[in-house]
Amino acid sequence: MPPSPPAVRIGVAGAEPATPSAAPALRFLLDIEADAPIRALTLTTQIQIDAAARAYDDEARDRLRELFGPPGTWKPDLPGLLWAQTVTHLPGFTGSTTTPVTVPCTYDFDVAATKYLHGLRDGEVPLRFLFTGTVFYLDGARLQAAHLPWDTEAEHRMPVAVWKNLMDRYFPDTAWIRLERDTFDRLHAHRTRHSLLGWDDAVRSLLETSES
Repeated sequence: MPPSPPAVRIGVAGAEPATPSAAPALRFLLDIEADAPIRALTLTTQIQIDAAARAYDDEARDRLRELFGPPGTWKPDLPGLLWAQTVTHLPGFTGSTTTPVTVPCTYDFDVAATKYLHGLRDGEVPLRFLFTGTVFYLDGARLQAAHLPWDTEAEHRMPVAVWKNLMDRYFPDTAWIRLERDTFDRLHAHRTRHSLLGWDDAVRSLLETSES
């Protein structure tokens, strides 16, 4: 009877800025253990924000209303948000190893995960890591491959400050929104017509008009 595939256990040791990097990214460190030698591992990692796994004060509920609705209508089982999915190719190891998983980060407010991360002032981001992939191991002299099931999971509570500090490094005191070209042309015309120096001035003038 052929030996069973190695049992693989994965934990998340922490998160740090990915450096050097031309664009903002976080590097999550995975601790991987196996009960038999691994010849190679192709690992698919899906990272979800488990929004229901933390508490929210009134300010956070108000800032997250676009995602979850008005504060008074929230239900205990908030939906999870997909943040990223990556594929990592690991060389062989015996016993345990550590590998980084790099996740590009965006300040695009059309992305639900960005809206959520920006909406939190402090505390922790509850993350759920779902793993699958292919484990390569030896059965005697023969190379075998086995599927790593999706129920291989790990949890990690990342400090909100880790993401905010990364955004501050790449986008100090700024945020980004995407406009349709027609809207941009109208904003540009408004800026030119009123001899406004910058885009902030153009937007502020419109906000002041609408709020007066």
